Amino acid sequence: MRVNLRRFMIIGSCLTGAWFIYTYLSFFVVTNSYSRNNFVDLEKKLNSLQSKLDVELSDSSVLLERVKQHLRRSEQNEKTKELYSNNLETQSVINPILPVLVIACDRITVKRCLDNLVKFRPNKETFPIIVSQDCGHNATYQVIKQYTDSDPTISVVKQPDLSEIPLTRAKVKFKGYYKIARHYKFALNYVFRSLGHEAVIIVEDDLDISPDFFEYFQGTYPLLLKDPSIWCISAWNDNGKKELIDLSRPELLHRTDFFPGLGWVLRSETWDMLEPKWPEAFFDDWLRDPENTQGRACIRPEVSRTYSFGKVGVSKGLFFDLHLRYMQLNMEFVEFTKHNLTYLIKDVYDDSLTSLVYSLPESSAEEVIAGVGSGPVRVAYSNAKTYQKAAKKLGLMDDFRSGIPRTAYRGIVTCYIRGRRVYLAPNYEWVKYDPNWG
Repeated sequence: MRVNLRRFMIIGSCLTGAWFIYTYLSFFVVTNSYSRNNFVDLEKKLNSLQSKLDVELSDSSVLLERVKQHLRRSEQNEKTKELYSNNLETQSVINPILPVLVIACDRITVKRCLDNLVKFRPNKETFPIIVSQDCGHNATYQVIKQYTDSDPTISVVKQPDLSEIPLTRAKVKFKGYYKIARHYKFALNYVFRSLGHEAVIIVEDDLDISPDFFEYFQGTYPLLLKDPSIWCISAWNDNGKKELIDLSRPELLHRTDFFPGLGWVLRSETWDMLEPKWPEAFFDDWLRDPENTQGRACIRPEVSRTYSFGKVGVSKGLFFDLHLRYMQLNMEFVEFTKHNLTYLIKDVYDDSLTSLVYSLPESSAEEVIAGVGSGPVRVAYSNAKTYQKAAKKLGLMDDFRSGIPRTAYRGIVTCYIRGRRVYLAPNYEWVKYDPNWG
């Protein structure tokens, strides 16, 4: 704060000195004109000088007001950071129990998932593992039982309702999505209502995890407690391909309006709000509708902390081949519990993001890909069509859910291409998403 104030004082002194020099030279010219009895020219010069003075005074007033606004905003941000930093430190001492809920069905490859959870789990008591199995597949159950028999902090529960779900002919092809939604509802009710946990980390049986997976959630969990504008923490970046992320910044986190899933934390009080209206199918897209999550956001990483190896599933492997197989899993351990994450608090993050993005030079997606220029840039879009055109060119996923682009926050999608930060941002004042997009 003192450095900024000193900088503004120096700039002000320079402007004042320049003004005195300019005035002196102007007076010198005026004096010569007077000596030649050119009163008409003198009057013109005085009028011109007065106009310039008015402009300078106006510009100085605007600059002074901007300085005042900057100082007020910085002071408020510092107070917010200090408040939340104290709260986050207090919460981190509590060391809450964060059970891991593994959603399983009929894949014996659940062993790969459980092996990694056991391998990277730093504390059994802090992170008990609960496997919820649907489908009644005995071979998969026997694999899970090997872990529960040898470790009392790993348990298994079976989904009791294996009945067929009555569907119309048009919906039969989506039967798997209906069963998944039903299973999730059972499993979350079991964790929150039967076991009484306050929060849970949710993974599916086809996920690999990073070495700092547990550290990531333990470090970010206090944000979920203290910022009411956040409803979930996710380990996934939907645009997390190697060529779209900054691999040198594994500690970097973002806010997003788009529910990422694929390894995420949910609190019991949020489940109390979601459970009564839980959908019959496609629950992940349902969670991407701001109306169902009260317009709140999630936290996501720059580099994903999970990787999906499940090619065979309800999507028949199509999404895996087109997208999932190219995602980058973080392998560098970041001590998130020792990082100051207050920059993710809404009051701090929103102002910082918009101020930064709209101060950047504008570029086109074509120029970014061609490597024209250097440094961070903003690529503007005006509607769904121009967004998708730019996103495709940049290599981003270009689809929408409830009008929200993947990874977007306040309409802004960020990525890292050819060694520079790129922000795909609306060229209008963003207010809310248009559900008609997509």
